[in-house]
Amino acid sequence: MESVRNVNSKVLIATVALYGWLKVAQDLMNRKDSEDRAVCPAKETWLDDKSSAWENTSVETCTILSWLGYGQEIIQARRDAYREFGKLLTARQCGEATLIITGSKGEGLSSFLESDVDQMIVNNKVFCLEDDVKSCAFPGEITVLRSLSRKSYHGHCRLLLERRGTTIQRHVHDAFCDDGYGREILSSDLYVNNWSNVEGLTEGIVQHERAGPSIPSTVRGHMHHDKVHALHYYCPNILSKWAARPRHWPPTEVVQYVVSLGAFLTPIGFKGSEYQHVEWRVCFNAGEIELISNLNDTQTKLYVLLKMIKNDVLHPRKKEVSSYTLKNIVLWMAENNPQSSFHKKSILQWLHEALDALRVALITLELPYYMIPERNLIATSGLDEEQQRTWISTITDMLNEGPKMILRLPKIRKSLIAHPEPFRWYSGRRIELELLWIMRMNRVAICMDENGEVDFTDAILQALCRRIDEITTDVCVRMIMEGSRVINADDIGVRILMENVNDDQ
Repeated sequence: MESVRNVNSKVLIATVALYGWLKVAQDLMNRKDSEDRAVCPAKETWLDDKSSAWENTSVETCTILSWLGYGQEIIQARRDAYREFGKLLTARQCGEATLIITGSKGEGLSSFLESDVDQMIVNNKVFCLEDDVKSCAFPGEITVLRSLSRKSYHGHCRLLLERRGTTIQRHVHDAFCDDGYGREILSSDLYVNNWSNVEGLTEGIVQHERAGPSIPSTVRGHMHHDKVHALHYYCPNILSKWAARPRHWPPTEVVQYVVSLGAFLTPIGFKGSEYQHVEWRVCFNAGEIELISNLNDTQTKLYVLLKMIKNDVLHPRKKEVSSYTLKNIVLWMAENNPQSSFHKKSILQWLHEALDALRVALITLELPYYMIPERNLIATSGLDEEQQRTWISTITDMLNEGPKMILRLPKIRKSLIAHPEPFRWYSGRRIELELLWIMRMNRVAICMDENGEVDFTDAILQALCRRIDEITTDVCVRMIMEGSRVINADDIGVRILMENVNDDQ
């Protein structure tokens, strides 16, 4: 627990700093009445077919997205909080593993309960090396594996045992099998199953059926987690090839930092491969979080709008089009175009471009992975012909609608017809409530001992809980005054925290 105490002071500073983000919520509630028009513009602004409508509607869309919880300040607050949460969880591993909060939570693009908390747990006792990388630099207790990419699809590999560490974890040891040529190979299937057996023993957590490389679980009935147990992958050739591309974005220093963050291998093979049960997929979660963090405000909101379209218009059944697909479209657009062209007056033009790119990808069934372009993200999407035709037709209709297409999104449409004062009041309460729960999450981790017991007498923790109760009560009272029926205040609080777009990865 000493390592936990060593980071407590830093995390406490970050937790206290989050109080500063509460000003965001206060600002939302204290805007002047003259700004109401920016929240709920005149109907004719949205229905005008003239070229100026694109710019006007773009500006109003950006304003509404900020009110809905997608402003730069709240997004950065989420990112900072989940980064610190990952550090706290890592400290509890005592050097055995590094934990990274990935997905929409790590990117700061989802509210507290609206989507799963994706955790990548990276084993620090096993390192995987690309060809031509020497293993002598690693200490003897580290197990070293060599990637074998021949006969595997782009972005996938098999892992041959090169050197067994002096201390090897059981779930790693039991995942080795023979490759048919007398060599030991680490099975991705066995690795996930071994970890699944360990995760299933945790009291108070309901574990669900394995989903690809992840082990889903639910805590307290509404807190959903997806854990992926991954391995470090040292692949300088892949990363240097990505870094050497000519680009408008990101800047050189960000490119270098992304390279320094390295890569990981997740236990999932290429669908349909004869080696699927022993293959691993190359991913760059830490680097991709950094890339998303370096998008400007318009690019970030473009990504949010695409995810809304996926959930509210396309309704994919089996992740044939995922948030990951859309993220790659945005990253390619950011790399290939000047940053100055992405501004609040142009977001709908870029949404038009992004939807056209998605339409082309659905027609051709090709979308290159941003980090490894040779890997086609739609190659194994499972998209059937009927779904393909329907989506192409829907997207084509949206493109023909011009700026009116934004009215297909329920969140945007409801925000337009909402009265400015209650909309502003509720948005401020919701954002403050979310920030308080994020602070509480980190504070609980700080106040937890090695046995998992939390010191609920902590003064900061009690103050956070009191303010959470106050805001929830305020919302319930207002709902009653406006004629709504409130049965359970806790349920109301949960529903507030689950709002915005439901996400998947």
